[in-house]
Amino acid sequence: MDFRHSGVDLHIHSTASDGTLSPVEILRLAESLNLGAISITDHDTLKGSEELFEIAGSSDIHIVTGIEISATASPALAFKGSFHILGYGIRLDDSVLNQQLDILQQARKNRNPLIIDKLNAMGVDISLNEVIKISREALLGRPHIAQVMVYKGIVKTIDEAFNVYLGTNRPAYVDKYRLDCQKAIEMIRGAGGIPVMAHPYLLNIPDNPSLDTFVSQLSEMGLQGIEVYYPEHSPEHIEHYSFLVKKYDLVSTGGTDFHGAIKPNIQMGCGQGDFFVPYAVYDQLARRLQSMK
Repeated sequence: MDFRHSGVDLHIHSTASDGTLSPVEILRLAESLNLGAISITDHDTLKGSEELFEIAGSSDIHIVTGIEISATASPALAFKGSFHILGYGIRLDDSVLNQQLDILQQARKNRNPLIIDKLNAMGVDISLNEVIKISREALLGRPHIAQVMVYKGIVKTIDEAFNVYLGTNRPAYVDKYRLDCQKAIEMIRGAGGIPVMAHPYLLNIPDNPSLDTFVSQLSEMGLQGIEVYYPEHSPEHIEHYSFLVKKYDLVSTGGTDFHGAIKPNIQMGCGQGDFFVPYAVYDQLARRLQSMK
């Protein structure tokens, strides 16, 4: 099938992490939207990508294996804090990557009871069993806790749960273990993949010179792409990120960060309705992956 005029969505979350659609539901929705390529990029787990890869054999849609890893900036970098690194085209059976993902997943599991304890201490009536029940056997996280809070009428929306209780510096927030960004980049590349800086706008880094310096430092570590297209990126941001891609010989990627009902205002493929990632983005990514073999 000729998808050259179709859009793509390379940033999608499934029920394997904090999305509300299963991989098969994501594939069927993507087919109905005539998307040319998709990637499930669940947080710190490959299970969603594995399931999608297994069921997609009869589909015309191009499938890219993917993940989104929580990382922290090394002390010497221009940016201080945590950020996300997307990985594309990775080998799903890579032992080094999977061993590290097991550690990250255990850190997430250890974090949830601590969050529940903080909520309980504030008088919020919620239990870990309720969160497990609503999660559909996913890797539990704050969005699932927020879902229970909405279901029980504690808050009206998931955004309210984060803004009042669960977000960074909120009273029930608990920090978690993250990989050093250099290690995350090396593991993705070691698994045959392309490491990409996710949604740079959300880092709140001034475009010049700090972001330029940060991208330069990460590219020296092995970063190979920037998520140029994202629903919250303005045309000016897209232009600037595209400039950095060319300057440092990176690839552009893009996606909606679709989570299903967790982010009901964001729809697969089109964001809030006017978002579009051109098929050429997938084509460029595929060529870079092929060149690495």
